Amino acid sequence: MKIRRLLTAGIAAGLLVLSACGSSDSSNPSADSSTTDGSDTSAGSDIRIDVITHGAPGDSFWDVVKAGAEQAGKDENVDLHYQSDPDVGKQATLIDNAVAAGTDGVVVSMANPDGLEKSIKAAVAAGVPVITINSGLDQWQEFGAITHVGQSETLAGKAAGQALSDAGVKNALCVIQEAGNVGLEQRCAGAKSTFSGTLTNLQVDNTDLAGSEATIESKIQADPTIDGILSLGGDMSGQAVKAVSATGADITVGTFDVNADVVQNIEDGKILFAIDQQPYVQGYLGVTGIYLKALNGNDIGGGQPVYSGPAIITKDNAADVLKFAQGGTR
Repeated sequence: MKIRRLLTAGIAAGLLVLSACGSSDSSNPSADSSTTDGSDTSAGSDIRIDVITHGAPGDSFWDVVKAGAEQAGKDENVDLHYQSDPDVGKQATLIDNAVAAGTDGVVVSMANPDGLEKSIKAAVAAGVPVITINSGLDQWQEFGAITHVGQSETLAGKAAGQALSDAGVKNALCVIQEAGNVGLEQRCAGAKSTFSGTLTNLQVDNTDLAGSEATIESKIQADPTIDGILSLGGDMSGQAVKAVSATGADITVGTFDVNADVVQNIEDGKILFAIDQQPYVQGYLGVTGIYLKALNGNDIGGGQPVYSGPAIITKDNAADVLKFAQGGTR
């Protein structure tokens, strides 16, 4: 298939598609923010690492990132603090607070690099090592981070666009669930560059899944020529499947990111494919990279990003992934 050739070319250029397993969970709500859990996995350790993401509460993708980070914290016996907030101003404050608290390193996702630039550069200037994960591929070096762990959103988008074309889709929606997230915008742009039909962006809200489903359904009803949907998140793909079912339309659904429901929907033929960036790997390797820096002065990546994807999940390999997705590691 063309999509496999595209991904193979990307991997040959330097992508490392990794796999991981294991999970953990612990939380202790912090007063800093309503969406900050302040989890701490090893309070007795001499090395403190703070993981600060833009994940919204209840988002299954970020639950997997957290599981990977916390497992690394346990494996390496570090004092791990995981916090998140989708508000970029609050996320920046969490970074500032971690530096003030004497953290030995910060792992941070940069969905909105402009809003985090000052805090990240201040952390680096204070001698605190930083690794970016998930979002921030284009800015991590400029901001002074050690490396970035994630995927090329542009390459992943191109693979998705080609997959839609190969499926014969002509008129598709690209459903963006987080306003201002540069990585999501890159996914749609990449998909448009390889998609042979028409791809229109549709803004929804990941914190309001029911409302997002209604928005998708309304768009389908308003334009009967829509025959494809590209969702940019695993949770949102479920809403797209529901919207398609409610309208009775013949629409091909593809998505980014994986959870157990996504993989099951692929097996059931309700979703054609999922582009998997392996969030567990991002959390685990982000923490491990900071740990090695604090312990030995090691710098991972060799001046290049560490790629966790993209990998593609289709009906051909969904069964192999499902058990890990059900376990919270894919």
